[in-house]
Amino acid sequence: MKLHWSPKSPYVRKVMMCAEELQVTDRLTLVRSVAAMLKPNPAIMQDNPLSKIPTLVLDDGTVLFDSSVICQYLNELVQGPLIASTGPARWQALRWEAFGDGLLDVLILWRNEREREHPIQVLMDAFELKTHAALKQLESEVQALESAAFGLGHVSLCCALGYIDYRFDALGWRHEAPGLARWYAEMQRKPSVKSTEPADG
Repeated sequence: MKLHWSPKSPYVRKVMMCAEELQVTDRLTLVRSVAAMLKPNPAIMQDNPLSKIPTLVLDDGTVLFDSSVICQYLNELVQGPLIASTGPARWQALRWEAFGDGLLDVLILWRNEREREHPIQVLMDAFELKTHAALKQLESEVQALESAAFGLGHVSLCCALGYIDYRFDALGWRHEAPGLARWYAEMQRKPSVKSTEPADG
């Protein structure tokens, strides 16, 4: 299977973390792909007209995107434990996944806006407000995160918090969410989290 990949993308990280957990990394051929918002990549667009990563091309030519679909596919491929098949545990995992992905969307838009020559302050303020609100909500859910089996939701939230550390280090989020910081520190000890830390280059 071919995976359009970048070491900086938090959504690619999400797929790689799942692949590590499911022990299917050796089945993936990683193709370094740059997906810039203002410069569509023709190589990616041959497989994904949206020019976005991650994009997974299966051995039969089927193309899967986005990260949520790819992670669910990999989990089903090996009958993995990352998503419960039914019941409250399934919906909690999918909710946490959506929460992490939504926070990432906010953070990426925030980063793109702040890098403009003339950022729009009302947008910057809105992104910051949503980020702090998300951290406050997650702080209130730490006990549930700790008691639930590690799954796709945990993966997504780890990627979001890792992206804050990578792109918004000055935010100092651990001061406002000490319980969440404790939980994330524990998650960072997992090999799948440690080995997929975002990197330049």
